[in-house]
Parts: sequence; C-alpha cells; structure tokens
Amino acid sequence: MNMLDNILVTGSSGWLGRFLVLRLHKAGYRVTGLDLVDGPSTSAVGSVVDRALIDQVFSDHSIEAVIHCAALHKPDISRYSAKAYVDVNVTGTLNLLEAAIAAGHDRFIFTSTTSLMISNEVRAGIDGGAQEAFWIDEEFGPIRPRNIYGVTKFAAENLCQLFANDHEIDIAILRTARFFSEEDDTLRVPSGPNLKANEFLHRRLTVEDASEAHVMALEKIQGKGCRTFILSAPTPFCRQDVRSLALDALEVIVHYFPTAKALYDEMGWSLPRHIDRVYDSSRAQRELGFRPSVDFSTILETLAQGQPLPYHHDPNYTSPKESE
Repeated sequence: MNMLDNILVTGSSGWLGRFLVLRLHKAGYRVTGLDLVDGPSTSAVGSVVDRALIDQVFSDHSIEAVIHCAALHKPDISRYSAKAYVDVNVTGTLNLLEAAIAAGHDRFIFTSTTSLMISNEVRAGIDGGAQEAFWIDEEFGPIRPRNIYGVTKFAAENLCQLFANDHEIDIAILRTARFFSEEDDTLRVPSGPNLKANEFLHRRLTVEDASEAHVMALEKIQGKGCRTFILSAPTPFCRQDVRSLALDALEVIVHYFPTAKALYDEMGWSLPRHIDRVYDSSRAQRELGFRPSVDFSTILETLAQGQPLPYHHDPNYTSPKESE
C-alpha cells in the first residue's frame, strides 16, 4: 500500500467528517479539514464552491488525496435553493476533481448516498402496490432521483465517472445508507432509537463504520478505476426473502432471529411489519474488506446484556452550518 501523507477531508466539521478525521489520524495520516464552520477537526474554513480557496488549500498543505464529504443533504431542502444544491454538490465536486487532477492525485473518494437510488416508485413501496421489497445493490436502476438532493449527487457521481475515464485517477463512490444521529425527518413512529435499530436490518450503519469504509476505500481503490459501493450494515436477508418481507416482515425476522421479539417486547419496541427495500453491501465487503462492527445481531446482543445501544441517537443534533 502506498501510504499517503496529507488527506483533505471536506465537510470536516459535519457528523461524518469529524469521525472520519479522527479515524484517519488513528491510521497515521495527516489531515487537513475543510468546512464552512470551524471546529476541532477543521483547519481551513470556507466553501468547496470557492475554487481559489481550494487551490490555496492544496498548495499550502501539500494535499495528496481528497475525501469529499461536504454536501447539502436532503433535510436541507426546505432551507436552500436548487441553485445552492447545484453549486455545492455539483460545482464543488467539479472544483475538487479538477484540483486533484492538476495536483497529480491517483485516487479520489466521493461520499454519495443511497438516497439517489430511491425513486418515487421505491419510496411508495408497498403503499404504492409493490408486491415485494426492492433489493438494492449497485446494479439497481434505472436511477430516477426524487428530489434536488438526489439529482445533484447523481450528477456529481457522473462527474467522477467522467474524470476517471478521462484521467488516470481511481475513484471510489460510496453510497452511504443512513448514519445520522437525529430523528428521521419524515417518520415519528416507532420512536427514534427503535426505528434506528430496525433499520440495521436493511438500511443503516453506524457513523464509525461509515468512517472505516472511507479509509478502506482510500487504501484499496488503487487499480480499480471508478467503482461504486453501497455502504450499509450487512443484511441478514437474501433475495429470496423479498416477497415475504413485503407481506410479513415480522415472520421473516423471527425466522432469522428467534429472540428478537421477546427482547423488543422488554424494551416496549416494535419490529417492522413490512420492509420495502434492502440495501446490499456485499460488493464493499468483497472488494474493500468492509466489515461493519455493528449489525442487527449486535443490537440484539446489546439488548440481551442490558448494555448501551451501539449507535448514536441525538434528537437535538443540529448540523454545525445551521447552528452558526
């Protein structure tokens, strides 16, 4: 492995960024954090939209690779214009790709999202007439994002593909499942911790495991060209379960985890009656060696032992850029 010295992490004051910077330091890297908001993991304050600033950061810190986490996300839609999404998510990515090529970088890590794969049809799921859960891996499509967030992240992914094709640079596109600590912005039932626990069956991972996957991609993407990876805790389900998950998920869950219902009953929690989608992270497991430390079985073990939950839940969390 060619150990790089100084890594630029964009969005370094954000939820993922702060964990990622700590993980990179632990691995022995020097890190330069770039964010709109200053913080313990940020050394350069400004926007990825500012190309002159990016060039200055590259020059001042001798940047050797980029992990691009900065973005406007889905919950930001009510606060920002479509143009702001294009500026940050598309133009910001273009600025960093161009700077990376000019600096002679051989790899680039882009944080994307599984959200862009969720069309209105997938979102409607069983309520929309679907007879089976959608099995979502990297070949799932066609891609029809349902909002400006998904549209701009998919456009940024296409820029990554273009630059990988036109230049000698290997790029990992990491479509992350949910890892936020705050409440879901659309669902209120079941409760936040219960909902998060359920999602480890099919659409969630911890922020620590997301950080670990970014470091693995940085170290293992060389020679792979441009590759897209879904990042989610390994699902216990298989493709043959998709119809049963849509019709009676509880029966399927109890089949795989006989103790789950009793443990949930003790917590006053509920297991999902229906599951409409399953994220398959097996490619990341095969090609990157991605081995999440937390999955649904981990959560059941924690409940059985009366230990603290192995994931973050903070209903009061606010993005640093919104709290300034």
